[in-house]
Amino acid sequence: MNQLEQLKQYTIVVADTGDFESMRAFAPRDATTNPSLILKAVQQDAYKPLLERTLRDHGQEPLDLVIDRLLVAFGLEILQIVPGRVSTEVDARLSFDVAATVAKAHELIALYEAANVSRERVLIKIAATWEGIKAAEILEREGIHCNLTLLFSLAQAMACAEAGVTLISPFVGRITDWYKKAENKTAYEPANDPGVQSVKSIYAAFKKLGYQTEVMGASFRNIGQIIELAGCDLLTISPQLLAELQQSDAPVPCKLNPEWAATQTVEDHILDESRFRWQLNEDAMATEKLAEGIRVFAADAVKLEKLIQQK
Repeated sequence: MNQLEQLKQYTIVVADTGDFESMRAFAPRDATTNPSLILKAVQQDAYKPLLERTLRDHGQEPLDLVIDRLLVAFGLEILQIVPGRVSTEVDARLSFDVAATVAKAHELIALYEAANVSRERVLIKIAATWEGIKAAEILEREGIHCNLTLLFSLAQAMACAEAGVTLISPFVGRITDWYKKAENKTAYEPANDPGVQSVKSIYAAFKKLGYQTEVMGASFRNIGQIIELAGCDLLTISPQLLAELQQSDAPVPCKLNPEWAATQTVEDHILDESRFRWQLNEDAMATEKLAEGIRVFAADAVKLEKLIQQK
């Protein structure tokens, strides 16, 4: 078996792309999108018909609803390709507003359900701010499942687990990027990679303490990081790295499992708001990368709006 086939024995593979052909080529179970990926996709000829159809049918509606319809249109196409779930993201500009995030999630789920898609096949993707986590807690109680993204710290992860969030997406590569710059390094051995170590600590804590929240490693820079996390609940991987895995038949041993987690030393973090904010504040990397990620996704949401207005 190639490395991708081996990895799929231990881990659910998710496509980190808005490109339908890549999904067909690599046969992931789930797919995840974000504003940056959708913005990139709608500028390609292959996806212009999807944008044009959305504008033709709904172009007279308010801009924010047109954006929602476009995101859901991509989601509906993706769900015809993957057998599992699609993640659809709430506007990053709502990251500090509990009520607005809940309302937007309701709107997105309503559009999916109007298209006869069960909410079980949709994950609402929300930035892992305190407000985002509180919004997700409300949505999960309503049976709307959430994917908490832009996650860089154990404090964020534990708050999500306590809130009963379905899935979290710790960002391996962005953590590594920060430490490479801070420590003036060009590379890390996979086992010593700070992003890899962050996901391992979260996985160990969740399994040892009995939390049901799924861990999905994201934002990979190389296949070494991916292989070091073989056995993680899910891994969302770009088409380029999926292709690299498919082209190699080197062994992929299982590194993470509940038995391994049981041997690890973990701390239980029951976080109220003040402790959450303090622990996040004390983690310079997580604070900076969370803020940066929200700004980037918000900027791409604005670019997507401008592109649609021009049309």
